[in-house]
Amino acid sequence: MWWRGFLRQTVRSMSTSRQAGVLFDVDGVLLRGGSVIPAARRAFRKLLDRNNNFLFPVVFVTNAGSCQRHHKAQQLSQLLEVQISPEQVVLSHSPLRMLKSFHDKCVLVSGQGPVMDIAKTLGFQKVVSIEELKEHHPLLDMVDHNRRPKLPSSPLQTLPQIEAIILFGEPVRWETNLQLLIDVLLTNGSPGCVYEPQLSDQLPVLACNMDLMWMAEAPSPRFGHGMFLLCLESIYRKLTGQELQYHQLLGKPSLLTYQYAEHLLRLQNHNHNLTTIYAVGDNLVTDIYGANLYNRYLAEQHAAMTTTSKLVAEGTGSQVTMAVTEEELVSAAAQCRSILVCTGVYNPRSPLPCNQSSAVMEMVFHGHRDLVLEPALVEPSHVVEDVEAAVDLLLEQESSVTSAT
Repeated sequence: MWWRGFLRQTVRSMSTSRQAGVLFDVDGVLLRGGSVIPAARRAFRKLLDRNNNFLFPVVFVTNAGSCQRHHKAQQLSQLLEVQISPEQVVLSHSPLRMLKSFHDKCVLVSGQGPVMDIAKTLGFQKVVSIEELKEHHPLLDMVDHNRRPKLPSSPLQTLPQIEAIILFGEPVRWETNLQLLIDVLLTNGSPGCVYEPQLSDQLPVLACNMDLMWMAEAPSPRFGHGMFLLCLESIYRKLTGQELQYHQLLGKPSLLTYQYAEHLLRLQNHNHNLTTIYAVGDNLVTDIYGANLYNRYLAEQHAAMTTTSKLVAEGTGSQVTMAVTEEELVSAAAQCRSILVCTGVYNPRSPLPCNQSSAVMEMVFHGHRDLVLEPALVEPSHVVEDVEAAVDLLLEQESSVTSAT
């Protein structure tokens, strides 16, 4: 359409002010598994100037977490045929680098991929993997009869006591991880011991990625890390009669994740504040919920005219100690607008939650247990067909703002 080209020219003419920033989800928006959604390449051609620079600050915020961010940047650059730097990528575990108070504790990590290397890159100094734990305590993993381990010929060096647990993402062998995580939790970090009948305090648990499901090449969504968390929570509740508590939930829709993403947008904008953040996603209970929650947070920040170094994550009641200064991470954007695309988890044939009764919403809500279910938080600002339509929309919105000013 001729007007789309006109809009791009209009936006290019005002790109020096660059008051908008864009957050893109990846799976279901740009990719389906390892395949690029055709609209994605067309969308990014519209977001580049003549020198192949982005018209706006752009950050890719994904709940994936089984790789390092420079590997994700390389993957996106190759698939989308656009140069993307690691500083433009936020993975589900990226905000862990801000939880400085845990960096000197002995942490057990669960997930797949190079989780040990990831943890150390994020600042953690004493890291133990599930595999190491199983090797040192060979009698713990007994579900699979064909994999029941043999006792080592000589005793291994004793592992230090576990002081915290980091759940990076869904593991490959759920039964092994569930068993050993419960062992660690119910022994207060000493899984070679008998379960403690009554725990005064639960070990801190940091969980990345709350996605119940995600969209790959299959016709319907696949289980995500949120499904694994659901299993762990259910087992813990069944054995103890208590709810598993999280010290921090990370990844979308966590407020900390969006604040960290805005911090990266501002760095691209030479630390100038942004007026509007557009968040494009395919999942109502992660992308849309998170963007709307962050929009509410921004409104409250501006109304209160104050900043604080403690973020209160709604629904978790947790507080976060950050490794960056208050000035670096202060939220300053005026608004965050959520844009829902129909190429991923969201099925356009299904009614939006705002059009359903509260009883039905409660039954089918796929958000994490600790999220507050509110219709306003799962109602997108805009619904479009795909990411190209989302880019057309934000270009039109920004050109109209420029014309008005």
